[in-house]
Amino acid sequence: MACVTIHHWQPPEAGLAELRRVARQTVVVLTFDLEALPAWQRRYLAEGLAIERPRFPSIERTAAALGGDVSVQAIPTPADCADGFFEAYWNRPEALLDQSVRASQSMWPLVGREAEERIVDGLREALDSGQWDAEHGHLREQEWFDGCLRLVISEASR
Repeated sequence: MACVTIHHWQPPEAGLAELRRVARQTVVVLTFDLEALPAWQRRYLAEGLAIERPRFPSIERTAAALGGDVSVQAIPTPADCADGFFEAYWNRPEALLDQSVRASQSMWPLVGREAEERIVDGLREALDSGQWDAEHGHLREQEWFDGCLRLVISEASR
């Protein structure tokens, strides 16, 4: 099993192929489909996501690298998700204003300090002005978000 890690492997396909090689039956990978992030995150985090996208193999590439009989399941993210990945804050954008929250996410060191400040300032302005809530406040009422989490399951070919 690989949990929220394959975007750190270079190249990810080599690590996925090795998982498939050593596993006798099932390989499970929990990863992200960044295109399925909430619209506000794709908007406000766009500068960072431009850097992140090349690091994340698509779900199709992940499945192809694993081979075998592959299925993909979308995993909903609960409103009170305690993990620190981006989408965990789909209904709590204020969390991303907290430097200690950002410190647990691998994107921020990659974008650099100036870009981080631009992103955070833009989100802060949208929250302070009420724009974020006017456009996305309905998310605060939801219990779950069907977004970017994907479980890729590969069964060994028989």
